[in-house]
Amino acid sequence: MVRLDDMAVFVRAAETGSLSAAARELDLSPAVASAALKRLEAELGALLLVRSTRSLRLTVDGERYLDHARSAIASVTAGRDAIAAGQAAIAGALTISMPSDVGRNVLLPWLTAFQAQHPALRLQLRVSDRITDLYRQPVDVALRYGVPADSSLVALPLAAINRRVLCAAPSYFARHGTPKVPVDLRRHNCLRQVLGDQVHGRWRFRKDGEEETIVVNGQHSCDDGEIARRWAVAGLGVAYKSRIDVLADLRAGHLVAALTDFEAEETPLYLVCAHRQSISPAVVKLREFLAEQIDAYLHG
Repeated sequence: MVRLDDMAVFVRAAETGSLSAAARELDLSPAVASAALKRLEAELGALLLVRSTRSLRLTVDGERYLDHARSAIASVTAGRDAIAAGQAAIAGALTISMPSDVGRNVLLPWLTAFQAQHPALRLQLRVSDRITDLYRQPVDVALRYGVPADSSLVALPLAAINRRVLCAAPSYFARHGTPKVPVDLRRHNCLRQVLGDQVHGRWRFRKDGEEETIVVNGQHSCDDGEIARRWAVAGLGVAYKSRIDVLADLRAGHLVAALTDFEAEETPLYLVCAHRQSISPAVVKLREFLAEQIDAYLHG
């Protein structure tokens, strides 16, 4: 394989007209520079420079190869500089708003790992299910379920394919029965979540191209997704939660999914910024990191 250092010796020798001068510029001994050039020529199977005690000139093959060598060195150097610049830019403060349940139970360890990779970065976390006003509040990015209602916001997908899951504790279904069709939910204690100023009490399902909306009721409602999940795990009722939020409980058997023959509501997860100028190198890296973690989590 051709070595970049060997190409650098060839290019500088061709440009200076002297192998000794190239060696001095590259801080190499003449013997090392000569060995590098011989190694390159052997790898290419061609003589690149004709050398004598007083002069050095390019061969026809050397002239053909010179521009390619220059381009290769420039490309690798540019790539190295781009990575260095990106890593150097991952610094300062980054304020992140996120929903309570997924924030505490799923995202927190990932964000801790991300910060460990970039120790110059200071993360400020705001955990709440209330929608943050990105224009008025000092928040750089928000993690949100669903497409933002404000089309002027920039929404970068983290989990574009994610749906709700109807679920409850095994003990709850043992006492009250498992719903077989959406209308069965009318006789269940549904754990409703307050989103903004409204109670999310209209649960939608789809099967065979037909959508069915059920108005649900129950004894419990809250504006905190973590509380709704805990109520469900405690066997107090049926929850209709993002799969990301309850996946660990489903895998552990703390919760059991129902109405799996029906397609539940879409609830994609986005990283949202107020404008494109907010997408700093730190935000780009964060989005890439979280997208990888979520994909592995969902398909693990």
